Amino acid sequence: MKLSQGLVRRSLDGHTWLGLLVGALMYVVCLTGTLAVFYPELERWEQPAIVESTTWDPEVLEAGFNQFLSDPERLTPHMSLYLPTADFPRARMANEQAAWLVGADGLPGERERHPFTHLLTKVHLYLTLPESWGMILVSALGALLLALVVSGFLAHPRLVRDAFLFRWGRGDRLEQVDLHNRLSVWASPFYLVIAVTGAWFGLVLPLVGGATALTGESRSAIVASVFGEEPEVHGGPKVELVRAFATLKAKYPTAAPISVTVHEANRPGRFFEVSARHPGRLIWSENYHFGMQGNYLGRVGFSDDGFGKQVAYSMYRLHFGHFDGLASKLLYAALGFALTVVSASGVNIWLARRNRRDALDLLWPGLVWGFPLALVTCALLSTTGFAVGPGGLWGMTALAMAAAVAVGDTRRVGQLLRGALAATCLALVSVHALRYGMSALASAATGVNGALLATALLLALGNLRRRGAAARATSLALKT
Repeated sequence: MKLSQGLVRRSLDGHTWLGLLVGALMYVVCLTGTLAVFYPELERWEQPAIVESTTWDPEVLEAGFNQFLSDPERLTPHMSLYLPTADFPRARMANEQAAWLVGADGLPGERERHPFTHLLTKVHLYLTLPESWGMILVSALGALLLALVVSGFLAHPRLVRDAFLFRWGRGDRLEQVDLHNRLSVWASPFYLVIAVTGAWFGLVLPLVGGATALTGESRSAIVASVFGEEPEVHGGPKVELVRAFATLKAKYPTAAPISVTVHEANRPGRFFEVSARHPGRLIWSENYHFGMQGNYLGRVGFSDDGFGKQVAYSMYRLHFGHFDGLASKLLYAALGFALTVVSASGVNIWLARRNRRDALDLLWPGLVWGFPLALVTCALLSTTGFAVGPGGLWGMTALAMAAAVAVGDTRRVGQLLRGALAATCLALVSVHALRYGMSALASAATGVNGALLATALLLALGNLRRRGAAARATSLALKT
């Protein structure tokens, strides 16, 4: 089907202005989302000295969890036990304020600390704004990403036909155009998945409000129809996990428990819920209700009780790629990085096409390279024991953008900030190794530190390549 020139022109204008409207926020959300795919590994990297294991003894954990529940200083309405898994081989106990790592004795020990990972995920989920408003804004970006994908295809009717067209060495602008368009085509199915699932998280509450208005049902009734109703029970003083796990194994042999949550833990009518994974399913878990004595009360039905429930509880794993171990994480990281590059290159193209040069040409590379520099600097400060927070992150980003304006040359800005980022990555690996010794080589820590070293190497090589290209261009200009 041949598109009219008018539709193509309007689509291109809409795509351009929409991209500019959300370009900076989209870049920040995409970059942090790419890194947040590995949030379990980052949490383990922040506390690398913990002994890890995927095995657990239900009797030992039952005794330890009951002691945890009996501590009045820790008691909150929801108390959780997280079982070790291949993705996160550490048992933890948590209330609504904090979490503690569980030792071999089944008791909560060292407090879980991962301030940098918490900051990273807070940027991705809320842009460090108040949670309700921040999540709605980030989810709106998901909806706008969907519009960008559609308008991009309408604005470039030859996009698929030219899927393998690259014009390297023909100038920065053409390289940026081809990079933007090729990555947009190749990974467009992934972008659509990210757009839809990202929009879901923040817009689900407004959707519930709309359904309430349309159907006349109460908000609690609509939420319960998707996420299940809480059973009415009379709780006992202790949680009997051994009996519950045996019952679950007998009824659902393939279910693999991942967590236990005691609801209304500070009230008489408490009960507990076992969340369990089902092999080959995208749902995060099926949730099984038990009385405190371990008597089975029923399940929510995420695994087979209607298409809507299954879709709702599959959104998380689809969005973050946590469904096929390390392989799916690496795939999502590569595709997420591609989307980050698309976000940055779209603004680069617009800047290159302008007839004038001003502070925007400097502020943009200041953000593109200054924000990851601020992120790694926050990780470095956190590793050395300093507190990190949103103020420091955004302050350092603003400082990098101000420095970019002060330098006054876009190429020089990129080289300086990339060099600073490479040096900070090396410093972070060094400080991590000095603080944790051999534990810096343990399990997930090896992967994170290896990725930091690889990033530093690629940035250094990229700077050398650009300097060589600039020198050749200067030499050629002098000869002519």
